[in-house]
Amino acid sequence: MGDKKRFTSVRKLDHLRICREKAVESGDAGFSDIRFVHNALPECDMGTIDLTARFLNHTFSSPLFISAMTGGHPGTKEVNVRLARAAERFGIGMGVGSQRAALENPALEDTFSVVRDEAPHAFLAANLGAVQLRDHGIEWAERAVGMIGADAIAIHLNFLQEAIQPEGDHDARGCLAAIGELCREFRTPVIIKETGCGISAATARQCWGAGVSAIDVGGWGGTSWAAVESVRADESRNAKDQRLKTIGEDFSEWGIPTIVSLAEVLATGSPVIASGGVRTGLDIAKGLALGAGLCGMALPLLKPAMESDEALDRTIEVMHQELVAAMFLTGSAHLADLRKAPVFITGRTRQMTGKDNPARIKR
Repeated sequence: MGDKKRFTSVRKLDHLRICREKAVESGDAGFSDIRFVHNALPECDMGTIDLTARFLNHTFSSPLFISAMTGGHPGTKEVNVRLARAAERFGIGMGVGSQRAALENPALEDTFSVVRDEAPHAFLAANLGAVQLRDHGIEWAERAVGMIGADAIAIHLNFLQEAIQPEGDHDARGCLAAIGELCREFRTPVIIKETGCGISAATARQCWGAGVSAIDVGGWGGTSWAAVESVRADESRNAKDQRLKTIGEDFSEWGIPTIVSLAEVLATGSPVIASGGVRTGLDIAKGLALGAGLCGMALPLLKPAMESDEALDRTIEVMHQELVAAMFLTGSAHLADLRKAPVFITGRTRQMTGKDNPARIKR
């Protein structure tokens, strides 16, 4: 295996280890600025609350989406197995991590294909970087989708991470055109996904204009890939790599908070996935109330997935219990009702979204 291909694979294992062992979360996604108006007379039965969601013509048993995490190294396979089993058991969707390593080295394909083996009925999203799409074209997108029998493909935008990685791709020219070509020529739905810095209204308009089917905001306030790459740089024995540590630390505050990004993107179109700092079932409820179709979660599921199937199941069950409680306390028997539930927007989110009136928001 060539050095570049080997680095791609090893990097995947580095990311998994660092996310588990180090403090790599940064910022405030804005969920604490959102408050539901309590319904003291909810007039619904908590035991019959329906979490069924629809997204990209697919029915989900819950709006919780397992966000892209891992794959591409033999050491990541078992985590993907557990995540896929959970997706199948709970009837929820799942995105795999960047498939670049397996596209460069087919010997690693089973670290991704195992996901479809374990989740034959789940909605699965393949994953390819915008730079790799530009450089390798639709052929790589087709291979990524075929590798896992995907229902959609996420084209991820991770240019902050690329800027800090010693081996990162630093030329972003031509990516929008490549996305547009993919949308025109590809039958599989295309999702644009940020990876921790959020998407602005202007960028969202460019993406819709290119023909994408959905946008995953991937906002600031959860796992910071700047922080992850800063740890990698600090661990490196290469003096040049270690200089990147300071850059990673300085840019850990870079990005659009998730709730602000969600508001910006929803002002331009839908469907939208809210991700980035989603940590509880209450956060999911808030994202849905503001208009998200699904809410993506990664780090809170990664740690129990590295432990056992049982630990992962318990974590998901708690998320669902919290979501149901929030729906009950807003009188929402269905997700459509929750999307009508009144909320207050306060704090920095109110300032950044230009909401002068902190009273309940009508969408």
